[in-house]
Amino acid sequence: MKFTLSWLKDHLETTATVPEIVAAMTMAGLEVEHVIDPATKLKPFTVCKIVEAARHPNADRLQVCQVDTVDGRKEIVCGAPNARAGLTTIYAPIGAYVPGLDVTLVEKPVRGVVSNGMLCSAAELEYATESDGIMELPDSLAVGTPAVDALGLEAVIDFEVTPNRPDWLGVAGIARDLAAAGVGALKDLSIAPVAGTFPCPITVKVDGEACPVFAGRLIKGVKNGPSPKWLQDRLTAIGLRPINALVDVTNLISYDRARPLHVYDAAKLSGTEISTRLGRHGVHGDEHLIALDGKTYELTPEMCVIADAHGDRPIGLGGVMGGESTGCSDETVDVFIESAWFEPIRIAQTGRATGINSDAQYRFARTVDTGSVVPGIELATKLILELCGGQPSEIIVAGEAPAAPKGFAFDPAYVEQLSGLSVSADRARQILVALGFDVKDGSPWIITPPTFRRDVEGKADLVEEIARIAGYGALPSTPLPEVPRAVGGILTAKQARARTARRALAAAGYAEAVTYSFTSRKIAELFGGGQAELVLANPIASELDCMRPSLLPNLIEAAGRNARQGFPDAALFEIGPTFHGDRPADQRTVVSAILVPKAPRGWDKTPQGDVFTVKADLLALLEELGAPVASLQTAQGSASAWWHPGRSARLQLGPKAVMAEFGEIHPAVLKALDVAGPVYGFEITLEAIPEPKKKSVKTRPAFSPSPLMPLTRDFAFLVEKTKAAGDLVKAAAGADKALITAARVFDVYEGPGVPEGFKSIAIEVVVQPREATLTDAEIEALSAKVVAAAEKAGGKLRG
Repeated sequence: MKFTLSWLKDHLETTATVPEIVAAMTMAGLEVEHVIDPATKLKPFTVCKIVEAARHPNADRLQVCQVDTVDGRKEIVCGAPNARAGLTTIYAPIGAYVPGLDVTLVEKPVRGVVSNGMLCSAAELEYATESDGIMELPDSLAVGTPAVDALGLEAVIDFEVTPNRPDWLGVAGIARDLAAAGVGALKDLSIAPVAGTFPCPITVKVDGEACPVFAGRLIKGVKNGPSPKWLQDRLTAIGLRPINALVDVTNLISYDRARPLHVYDAAKLSGTEISTRLGRHGVHGDEHLIALDGKTYELTPEMCVIADAHGDRPIGLGGVMGGESTGCSDETVDVFIESAWFEPIRIAQTGRATGINSDAQYRFARTVDTGSVVPGIELATKLILELCGGQPSEIIVAGEAPAAPKGFAFDPAYVEQLSGLSVSADRARQILVALGFDVKDGSPWIITPPTFRRDVEGKADLVEEIARIAGYGALPSTPLPEVPRAVGGILTAKQARARTARRALAAAGYAEAVTYSFTSRKIAELFGGGQAELVLANPIASELDCMRPSLLPNLIEAAGRNARQGFPDAALFEIGPTFHGDRPADQRTVVSAILVPKAPRGWDKTPQGDVFTVKADLLALLEELGAPVASLQTAQGSASAWWHPGRSARLQLGPKAVMAEFGEIHPAVLKALDVAGPVYGFEITLEAIPEPKKKSVKTRPAFSPSPLMPLTRDFAFLVEKTKAAGDLVKAAAGADKALITAARVFDVYEGPGVPEGFKSIAIEVVVQPREATLTDAEIEALSAKVVAAAEKAGGKLRG
């Protein structure tokens, strides 16, 4: 919405400057986007007078002019056909930036003659879209007068109108708010009726579903033509193109009072009846309308249509745009004025369906004042009679406008209760009355909103109105009470672990991904989800209709998208919630990572990574998170169905205390996700990691490495093929915790020499003496402990 200060002063008695108006609007809740000030753009340009004009010696179409300017007499070369002695025009000095040409003037010869400036056209100043020559100004203007003053240009304020404030789409509504804020005094906005001199010969018939109320009036004997300069300047300033007096009057009232109108050339109407109805389905398809913009639009049964010829011929889209067939021109003699009220939702839908965003559509879609139907016609009649003459008929009204808003109770003490702003009852009453509300005394007050403020529906809305006019800057400033910082930090154990996991995985070379908490139900079912209670009623996209049961599907799909873009090698992780039911307890925080090893093409290139890589990363991460890694059991064959059954496992403290799963993603799952494998990954449930026990603060002893060299001993044990190697390693490492520092598998063998159904697992045990070098007897005793522990775990020393 745009307006100028002089336009505002038609409704507001004020001495405020443009910056003061802008500041007051901002404080009253009107979001000013920017101020277009031509005085800044056209500051170098001034009025000048051509004293002499002679033909250029080297060019027939150029003239060398002697010009009196603010800088004295200058010789200027000009190519305009209307350049002549005695002409008053606009001068641009050397160094001035000419906006219409996008050039900065420099002193240079033109066909051998140096031009000391430029004589400007309206297009070069962006005062008009096109021009035939330099500007011709009144001779009464003095040399040196700023171009802005000579052209009557002024600053234009442009601000954003929120959907709930359609009254701000008229300058009168802005003036009302500024007057309430104390910027000036509001002038009388009432519109005096214009008496009709004869009955209106045109009748109106309305369909209440299409248009609740329609008012009209015929004016005979008008003389249409160009609008006066003041009206053209006002419309041009806000970016509208003047058309003719009749149309310009409707555009003026639309911006001045937020009241869209339409004018029909009465001679072009078919019959003497105008009706409103919904669009029709015809035998050969839907109706069509050639609108004023020259385009043809299909009329559907959801649109409001204005028709003549007893409702058969469409002549306009109600509340959106009129038809070309009845448009007014300079030949119009009798004009019929339309002032109606259309249902906002229907107009908004029509605008979307047709792509039309006219000034009328914009306003009707946001609700036009229901009380302005007849006053709008009266104001239009007054202006048309002043500009075009003619005789008005009586006003006809068909239908009934929606009922005015009803009053409701309001206690002025509620202002401070809700907003914290202390406003006296008298000041609250003054603000509400200034904004157009009817205030009836009592306990409580009864407040009735005006017809142009249908957005006010309760006492909270009134508090907002009072608070924004009184000034949010007057709100008391009360600091929040200081909260003592927790001794152990403000993060919970789960939050701290999530932060630690994020840093550890990033350090390990994984890139963090942030994906939606949704997936498709079909994919969710692949990962154990898709329950009916997790399906969204209103998803943001059809393929994101279910809460995710796992982070893996979104990560895998992300890796697939990367591969299709030429980046197949991926290592991604995410930390976020998963959902397994509709209760709070069914939401878990999970750390998930995937590895997609894809080596570059080449005979010597092999993928760097496999299931053991992700297992190592998983164990390292669990160590960082403080999980009891030494106590974890590796359960093969019990991982979820989306893992490869022979290449996955669980890490658990017990059958009911599953902490993590890892392995290779099942090929069938990858096929369903359209992602090339193999893909390895793991998922950790943070809630499953035991909380660390609170320990008393102790001084950690200094690091004291043993001065003795470690030694290793190798053992080979026969175990059943189904036996997990990790159980054997754990048993060997626990045989003597004081001396044994590590145990690892270095060979697994099945074949000749090993009984059927068994396998040989070779383990290296690292022994670190502390006090003294071990004797052979002590080493043999330690070896016996390792063998005994392994046998207890199901192993037998291989002979």
